[in-house]
Amino acid sequence: MTYYIHADKFFLENRTENGGYLEVQDNGKFGFYYSESDKPEGKILDYKGQWVAPGYVDTHIHGSLKEDVMKSDWEGINKISKGLLSAGVTSWMPTTITAASETLTKICQMFAENKGREEGAKIQGIHFEGPFFTEEHAGAENPKYMMDPSIDEFNKWFEASDGMLKKISMAPERKGSKEFIREATKEGIVVSLGHSSATFEEAAAGIEAGASMFTHTFNGMPDPAHHGASISNAAMSMNNVTDELICDGHHVQEPMVRALINAVGPEHVALITDCMEAGMMPDGDYMLGELPVYVKDGMARLKDGDNLAGSILQLKDGVKNVVDWNIVSPEKAIMMATYTAAKSAHILDKCGSIKPDKDADFIILNPDMTVSETYLNGESKYKA
Repeated sequence: MTYYIHADKFFLENRTENGGYLEVQDNGKFGFYYSESDKPEGKILDYKGQWVAPGYVDTHIHGSLKEDVMKSDWEGINKISKGLLSAGVTSWMPTTITAASETLTKICQMFAENKGREEGAKIQGIHFEGPFFTEEHAGAENPKYMMDPSIDEFNKWFEASDGMLKKISMAPERKGSKEFIREATKEGIVVSLGHSSATFEEAAAGIEAGASMFTHTFNGMPDPAHHGASISNAAMSMNNVTDELICDGHHVQEPMVRALINAVGPEHVALITDCMEAGMMPDGDYMLGELPVYVKDGMARLKDGDNLAGSILQLKDGVKNVVDWNIVSPEKAIMMATYTAAKSAHILDKCGSIKPDKDADFIILNPDMTVSETYLNGESKYKA
């Protein structure tokens, strides 16, 4: 049955409206937005004092709830999907880490075999973080599997995934990178640059070859420099790219978050979590792929070497942080976790905004940016 949502604020794709009514059609899709003075006839759900935003889109996430894309079976993946609804996330891209080629092939096959079976946040494609990375900036990834890019190898994974593999993060200075990027982007794949020691020139060459993103900007790369510019400087200064950003306050501190958002604009920053299996779990010992990790004080670190190892951030908190830090308005914060994220991964046709005929995946927010309720296809699936 078609119904209407009445609320104090609606974050639509191109405009934020105060008050009014949003149509949710009986097919689980959005209809039109109506202004306060244009009250529609029919069933109305009243969310007075609250706001309506598109469901958040996490395009870089490894796991949560003690489950991980690298080791969980389908039941575990489905558990992550359902858990993500409490973080306001309605669409996500399960993200792998560097591993043996056969392991990655098997993971692709698992997702292909279970396409469309998840019961929570929708899987909109797979993101490969690696294995075409630089050992020096391995971070929490295993350097022993790192290698030069190969389009044949990639196509093998793509085939195994039944077309679900949509995004790959790689280091642009590896041998054959430009050629790989050119071929992969021709196939419609999103290429993001990271875990890299690249100079500014090497990063720029990767972008001009077709890469369009930077992976968790400032993490897994040299710091920005005012002499001897690096890949970080490229992320801050190139046109028409999107920078992933982890806004937990640990991976990148507030002044640098502000500097990046001010430099490129919120329309070029995609908020991500890079969350690993310890997300939504207590402090203690965990794994990231094959590497042991400990979680303490809101941070996940490698036991060996103490590097940051993914995060335990929930996307709703990343969005709230950039507002609480007075960097952007709620409107821009939401955009970075919805429209910009979805557009950067070429999945904006499926998610990321409130528009007629798109799936009615939306969240109810309190004015302090906490998530009160999450809807999928027009049905309430989570209540705080």
